[in-house]
Formats: sequence, structure tokens, C-alpha cells
Amino acid sequence: MTGAVRVWIVPVDLPPQAAVRCREVLDESERCRAAALANPRTRLEYEIGHGALRILAARELGASPAALRWARGRYGKPELTVQWPGLFTSLSHSGTLIAISVAVGRAVGVDIQRLVPGSVAAAMSARFYPPAEAEYVTAAPDMAVRADRFTRLWSRKEAVVKAAGGRLWPNLRMAVLHRDVVICAEPPGAAYRVADITAPEDFRAAVAVAGAAPFVTESSFWPGEEEGPPLR
Repeated sequence: MTGAVRVWIVPVDLPPQAAVRCREVLDESERCRAAALANPRTRLEYEIGHGALRILAARELGASPAALRWARGRYGKPELTVQWPGLFTSLSHSGTLIAISVAVGRAVGVDIQRLVPGSVAAAMSARFYPPAEAEYVTAAPDMAVRADRFTRLWSRKEAVVKAAGGRLWPNLRMAVLHRDVVICAEPPGAAYRVADITAPEDFRAAVAVAGAAPFVTESSFWPGEEEGPPLR
């Protein structure tokens, strides 16, 4: 289905059978990276995130998960290699959750964020956000709303940055408040359409694609919910 972006929310703590499946499809370089991570929790997050990405992207392509290959761009954004043209992927992790997205024909970025405490949101927004957005965060009627506003804006910015394949810091002052289409600071002038994604309590999430054209978002949890037909 062209014009659609599919997003999955994946818990880090998968049932054992699903976790084994994620580990089994990793390639040799991913296994080495995982083994080099000293913290067991960080290793688990890496294995589940990259394994689930392979499984879900392979389903869209009708390919073997273990066969897929990604190459890193200028600032480290992974993109599927030329053997699988036209499908774009993105991966994000925060706390106990992972977000994965795929899109056809348009670069995609997804971001999930655990709520930032309202007690630090005002200071962080004053430091990183444009004045109107910092004021919007500070004007929240209570700490819970302040945390929601700050984190929602951050996830929108990161989703755009991931779609663009650029760096986060130059783009934190990119205006995303009440905007469906935003303009990157880096690469300068590039337009991206961004939308919020429903996420579990205490998390906020967003997805963005290259260009100003509208798109349809399909979101679900994996594993456990029925998945629609492949996007293409």
C-alpha cells in the first residue's frame, strides 16, 4: 500500500520464544556488537530491536530476515542496501519499549520517548527549543502537562531528524509545534511531514517522512496484534 507508513511498538521484554527468534536472525556484525555490550540490559535492547526490525522489514519485502543488509549514511543513519530498493526503515528505543517503522518510497523516521520529568522540562526546553516552544512548555498548568508537552515535541523533532539522516542538535530549534510539515535546519530547507503516534502510558511517539505529501499511519503492537498486508 503506497502512501502508508507502518509503525510497531515492541516491548524489550518479549516472551522467550519471540526473543529467541529476534536473536536468531541477527547477522554476524550485529552479534559481535551485541556481545561487546557489557550491560546485559543494553545487550537485550539491541538484540530485540535489531532482530524485530529484520523480521518486520523482511515481511514487507518477502525476504529472509537474516539476509537483509543495511549501510550507514553520513551521520550514521542505517538504510537498506541496493538489493532492496524502495523500502525505508527506522528504529527507536526508550526505556522498556522499541518503535519500528517502515515506509515505501519515502525516507522515514520514528521516535519513542519515555516522559521527561516536568521538573526538568522547562530548563531543557529553554536551552534547546525555539522561544515559542519553550514558552508553550513552561506555560503548562502542571508538571504532568509540562512533561507531556516537552516529550511530545522532542519525539517529533527526533522523528524528523531520523527521517532526514542528519544530526539532532542543529535541529532541536526546528519548529514542530502545531505543524504537520516542518523544515529542517540540517539539511537546510528540506521538508518533512510529521505525525504523533499513540503510545503506551508514560511514553510519547512520532513518525516523519520525507516530503510534504500526506501519508497514512498504521500502528500496532508486535508481537500479538494482527498485521495488515504488506505495504507493497
